Amino acid sequence: MLKYGIPTGGNPCWDSFNLWRYPMMQLKEKLQLHKPRLRLPKGKADGTAATRTEQEKAIKRRDFLRSVGFLGPSLFGVFLFFVIPFLVVVYYSVTDGSIDANFVFLKNFVNLFHNGAFLIAAKNTLKFSFTAVPLAVILPIALALMLEARIPLKSEFRTFFLSPIMVPVASVVLIWQVIFSYNGTLNQFLAIFGADKIDWLKSEYCLVVITVLFLWKNLGYNMILFMSGLANIPKELLEVAEVEGASPWYSFFAIKMRYLSPTVLFVAILSMINSFKIFREVYLLTGDYPYDGLYMLQHFMNNTFNSFDYQKLSSAAVVIALFMVALIAILFKVEDAFGKDVEG
Repeated sequence: MLKYGIPTGGNPCWDSFNLWRYPMMQLKEKLQLHKPRLRLPKGKADGTAATRTEQEKAIKRRDFLRSVGFLGPSLFGVFLFFVIPFLVVVYYSVTDGSIDANFVFLKNFVNLFHNGAFLIAAKNTLKFSFTAVPLAVILPIALALMLEARIPLKSEFRTFFLSPIMVPVASVVLIWQVIFSYNGTLNQFLAIFGADKIDWLKSEYCLVVITVLFLWKNLGYNMILFMSGLANIPKELLEVAEVEGASPWYSFFAIKMRYLSPTVLFVAILSMINSFKIFREVYLLTGDYPYDGLYMLQHFMNNTFNSFDYQKLSSAAVVIALFMVALIAILFKVEDAFGKDVEG
């Protein structure tokens, strides 16, 4: 029988359920009929290949607009605070300092490479970077491999290398001053054996002091990155290599290093950038004009800025930027050639 147009039976409970269910089903059907659909060009029949293509294009167009909406503010910030200032720097590097801003092309760059202070700063920075960066990659790998094994005092060892990350730069510099100053701890210790005092920051060993400071500050963070990379290596590969009789050295270079190649690339780039920012530590240790062996590019940039020589400053900035881009591109090529068989 029908009640309000809804079929009912003899069971009161079932009839009550139907009285609630049927209106809901009708409402759902109406919603499906009135569900908004993508607008399609006229003359296209639903279900055809052309219609599906138009639907896919409309969906892609909508997703693109959404992406632009989300990325727009970030792209605007990058363009406003990075791209435009860099273009201004490039403009200053190819013009003179006159009001009319005459175009001089490469004259500022030629003058830069004939500047004695720039050559000293570039030589010291490159010497430091090409010494500290390989050590900042190799030593953390060794530490990560050692911590991967079962050794005593493992957690204490890890804490010792991670503690410099939590120490402010000023505190680190204070520790280094206590150790390496003329009347510091190291000279007092060497005096026990009859050695003469050395002014470490004004001697031929000054670059060694800064390199040790750089490594002590960055080893812990790099070590954590390599430990994470080692944890992501499939254990099955290492077990198969061991069953097949592969030596530990072969497993390390053929399996572990290939899987660690993206991490090595990231750590190398990060360490290279940090090596160019060693200015803070050196400046706090020695001031504006340190010993010639510690005169870095950041000293040159800072002193040139204070002298308002924007053409020289801009030329140096462009040279450093091009050098960093070229070096990072080479690192990417090496990583791609070394790790492509693992990724593929």
